[in-house]
Amino acid sequence: MNRHTRKMLLNIATGVAVAATAVVVFLPAAYAAPGVVTGNVNVRSGPGTNYGVIDVVTRGTQVDVQQCQGSWCYINKSGPDGWVSASYLSAGGRPVNPSQPGLSFGFTIGGPNGPQISIGVGNQPQPQPRPPVVQPLPQPVFGEVCFYDRTRFRGTSFCLESGDNIRNLGDWADRISSVENDDGLQVQVCSESNYRNCRTYTTSASSLGDFDDYIVSIRVR
Repeated sequence: MNRHTRKMLLNIATGVAVAATAVVVFLPAAYAAPGVVTGNVNVRSGPGTNYGVIDVVTRGTQVDVQQCQGSWCYINKSGPDGWVSASYLSAGGRPVNPSQPGLSFGFTIGGPNGPQISIGVGNQPQPQPRPPVVQPLPQPVFGEVCFYDRTRFRGTSFCLESGDNIRNLGDWADRISSVENDDGLQVQVCSESNYRNCRTYTTSASSLGDFDDYIVSIRVR
C-alpha cells in the first residue's frame, strides 16, 4: 500500500470517528425524548454543579431531553439550553432514576470504555406481566348456634351446627325465645314447617319479638 493510499484511509477513518463522536454529543432533534421539569432548577453549562448557571427552568416546563451523562441530562427548551439534574425530571409521568436517567428516556451516553449510545424510547425496559392474582377459596364456616326456650339465653336449650336443617321441631315447636349466634352463622327461623314464613339472623338475638314461641322449622348455613 503506497503512502497516498494509507493517508487517504487514515483521513476517512478519522472522519468517521469524528462523525460518531458528534452523534454521541449532539443528538438530532428527532431522537430527543420528551420530559417534564418537576421543580424549579438551575440550567448549567455542563453536567455538574461546578459548571456555571446559565438559566433557571420552572416546574411543569416541558422539555426535550437530548442526552444524559451521569446524573445529568441535556435539555432543549425555550431559552438557553443546558444541563439539569435528572432528579428534577420526569419521563412519561414517572420519576427518573437519577443514577441511570437515560433508561427512562430510552438512551444512554457515556461508559467506562468510551462513548456509548442507545437511542429510542422503545429501548426502555418493558414492564413484565404481573402474575395472575389467585383468589383464595372461601373457607367453610364452622361453629354452632344455640336456641333457648326463654329470653336472654336462659332456660333449656339445644344447639345446631352449620349445615343442620330441621323441617319440623316437634316437641320444640313454638318454644324458642332467644338465639345465641356468637359465630355469625346464617340462621333461618320459620313459623311454619318446611321453612315457610321465615326470617334470618346472623347475630345473637336475646328476644325474638313476634317470633317468640313461634318457630317450627330451622335452617343453619
